[in-house]
Amino acid sequence: MKRNSHAGYLQSGGLSLNMFTEDELYEIHLATLEVLEHTGVYFEDAEAREILAGGGAIVDPKTHVVKFPPYMVEDAIRSAPGSVTLAGRDPKNDYLLGNNRVGFTNFGEGISIIDIHSGQLRETVKKDVEESAVIIDYLDGIDVYERAVGAHDVNQDVQPLHNAEAFLSNTTKHCFHGAGNGRLMKGALDMAAAIVGGYDKLAQRPIISFNTCPISPLKLVKDCTEIIVQGARAGVLVNILTQALSGGSAPVTPAGTLVIHNAEVLSGIVLGQTVRKGTPMMFGSSTCPLDLRMATATVGSPECALINAGVAALSKYYLLPSWVAGG
Repeated sequence: MKRNSHAGYLQSGGLSLNMFTEDELYEIHLATLEVLEHTGVYFEDAEAREILAGGGAIVDPKTHVVKFPPYMVEDAIRSAPGSVTLAGRDPKNDYLLGNNRVGFTNFGEGISIIDIHSGQLRETVKKDVEESAVIIDYLDGIDVYERAVGAHDVNQDVQPLHNAEAFLSNTTKHCFHGAGNGRLMKGALDMAAAIVGGYDKLAQRPIISFNTCPISPLKLVKDCTEIIVQGARAGVLVNILTQALSGGSAPVTPAGTLVIHNAEVLSGIVLGQTVRKGTPMMFGSSTCPLDLRMATATVGSPECALINAGVAALSKYYLLPSWVAGG
């Protein structure tokens, strides 16, 4: 198992960027609880609303807005595990997630590539997914694999299944997958279970985790909640990765952006923990500023790095593993 170096740990080495004090993080937490209790989050799916209502949330049947009493949010934060082992198909590639350790994955969800032979930009195909997994499997500095590109030469209605077959067959590292919806997620889980010898063994050593994205501001659509619910029932980790845009779908200030970001992620964590307490979940982020001139997300900007530091501080404050995007 890989146990990577710590960051911002009281030791002789390590690097940290502290955006907020403990008191400021507490204020962001309190502001988030206020948003969740009084503004609420839109949940599109009826099953998700029913689950949350059963756990103590207040559901408006007309608007589909769910409001969360503070105790429900804080109970979910406490019940989610702070440390998770991301199992690889080869146990030597198991990765311990959490405890302020820093690891790396490749960036994901690419739709085009520069062909290595022709030098021309083209759409990615299934063979590219396979080859990306082989490359990541070889690189010691990359701890886990995220689906790097998509197969555009297959039936697009089931593209996530082709992607899963391609990368699960070509890396022995833990894999993160954006399955799309609950039906396609079930297919990917079936593949992973077949590889490890059944669902019982998959529950003991999940070799796959799933990414899902709320829509800012404050909206969890059906596909998103299906993945959270199904992940909790299967006992696999779900990374709730939102992209609140400073100056667009979120306030322009870093603290204000983090309140919206926090509310979206925590509402998903509450859903997962309401389904099954102790289910592994990740505090994810692709949050960054909106370029107000070009109307594009500035992932990889210096401001994104500052927001990432704030996200990491919040996840550490909650004792939850985190995932942040960069470029």
